[in-house]
Amino acid sequence: QKTTFHRSQTLGFKNGYAFSRLPREGIGGDTLFANQLSQDELDDLCTKGATLTYGQGKRSAPSCFTPAFVAYDKKVLKFDAYFQEEVPLSAEERYRIRQVGLYYYLEDDSMCIIEPKVKNSGLLQGKLMRRHRVPKNEQGDYYHWKDLNLGINLTMYGRTYRLVNCDSFTKVFLESQGIVVNPPEELVSDPYTEQRRTPVQKPTVPTGPDPFRQFLTYDTKVLRFYAIWDDTNCAFGDHHPCIIHYFLADDTVEVREVHKRNDGRDPFPVLMRRQRLPKILVDKNKNFPSCVLEITDHEVQEWYSPKDFGIGKTLTLLGRTFRIYDCDKFTQDFYREKYGITDFQPVDVNKKPLEKVPQVIPPYNGFGIPEDSLQNCLSLFPKPPRKDIIKMLENNLKVLRYQVALESPVPEDKNRRFILSYFLSDDTIGIYEPPVRNSGIPGGKYLKRTKVTKPGSIPENPIYYEPSDFTIGSTIEVFGHRFIITDADEYVLNYLERNAKSFPAATVQSIRDHFLPRKVVVETASSGIPKKDLNDLIVEVQKELKLQEPFSPRKFHEAFHHFDKEGSGFLDKATFLNICDRFNVPTSTILLKKV
Repeated sequence: QKTTFHRSQTLGFKNGYAFSRLPREGIGGDTLFANQLSQDELDDLCTKGATLTYGQGKRSAPSCFTPAFVAYDKKVLKFDAYFQEEVPLSAEERYRIRQVGLYYYLEDDSMCIIEPKVKNSGLLQGKLMRRHRVPKNEQGDYYHWKDLNLGINLTMYGRTYRLVNCDSFTKVFLESQGIVVNPPEELVSDPYTEQRRTPVQKPTVPTGPDPFRQFLTYDTKVLRFYAIWDDTNCAFGDHHPCIIHYFLADDTVEVREVHKRNDGRDPFPVLMRRQRLPKILVDKNKNFPSCVLEITDHEVQEWYSPKDFGIGKTLTLLGRTFRIYDCDKFTQDFYREKYGITDFQPVDVNKKPLEKVPQVIPPYNGFGIPEDSLQNCLSLFPKPPRKDIIKMLENNLKVLRYQVALESPVPEDKNRRFILSYFLSDDTIGIYEPPVRNSGIPGGKYLKRTKVTKPGSIPENPIYYEPSDFTIGSTIEVFGHRFIITDADEYVLNYLERNAKSFPAATVQSIRDHFLPRKVVVETASSGIPKKDLNDLIVEVQKELKLQEPFSPRKFHEAFHHFDKEGSGFLDKATFLNICDRFNVPTSTILLKKV
């Protein structure tokens, strides 16, 4: 029924030193008897013999203590190692192998890494890591010589080192400490360094023409070809005349563009600089950036040579297509002597004239004048038709006026009279209707000033009315309305007589015949009879007529016009007397005879 099992304290400190003492109590507080031996101790005493000791017993000498910095002073473990370093910005090497020496100092467990310096290596070599204790992990542990062995990878500060070999002292020390040393490995060399150490083999020049001999033979000798660069496949492309120079000294080609005055192109003299042009390229990887690198002999299977040029041949030089159509005399002699070619007939490269497509004029739509509407078909931005300025200045304010009657089946239009004005400055026609009171028809402008075409003319070739078409009694058709000329202004007669050579004789004679009665009346009224006697006679006739029965002057005038069927303004004596008898005018008086 024991419940406590405490053990008494046997460790104590005195003056800062620890010492052990015998327990005073047993486990659980049991009483311990002094000098009480156990059965095992009693058995040992029975078997032991008594020994005699004279004087004080001698103690053995303590072992010699040697500190670590003394025991391992100048003792270093040396390992041969290497690490791999990436080279991202180089086309000749992707990685680099760097050989280093790893030193472990036993006196303080520190390490350092040293790389042997190589002359002209371009690298920062020497001590890559200073001597210090290298942390092993994030828990605060450090690398110890027990962690080192051959054939293992050692990672320090993000860089992995491969331990491949060690010296004899290191091997003996590790084996003395009970560590099994792995067999050594071969130290890996840098491939780029080994490549540089190998002797460079001189390229074997194939048997062929000597470049220097070719330069001395063909210096200043150039083949000249005349070609056409066809650029019509591109936007705004054209045929560009060019000159191709082939330099026999070094097999280079130069292309120059021929410029003309006012050709609209920038005057760049050289289209392709002098260079060797590849004819057939070697198949290569599509990812190789050849567009930004120079082309070498390893990438070209065949270059352009003089045998590739000739009259009538088509060449593709750097993506441009050229057709050779002629060459100079030196080039002809060169090909005749070297290749035996005798046909040097030039190729005709002149452009064939394009067939002119006839322009189809759409029919006239009736808006405006045909000349003005035609401008919309001739240009994108129509301009007003040109006017004859000389004619406008010479005939300014010259107008021919005619009296016309409307030919219409409507009874109300029979008595309508119009004034047709022909403007000589621009051959336009305007029609005006004088207003008549109580006629029911408002007068005013009937047709604004415009050109009028003759009936039967086509819109493509319109024929307009001219002054020669206006004769007394002729019919004028104006936009579907027919008008008959019944009278004209005296200015018309004077103008036609002044310019009789410019108008037909029938037109001038028609106007003259119309004005002849009026002319005769004027001449008769002014021939030999004094004006005072004529006025007195008119007064006497008016008084005599007033004495007659109710006399209607209007009916009397209508009778005169009725019997004057031709409108000449003349009546014979018999007709005149007959009219007087109808209106009961005495014909036997002396006054009538005077009239």
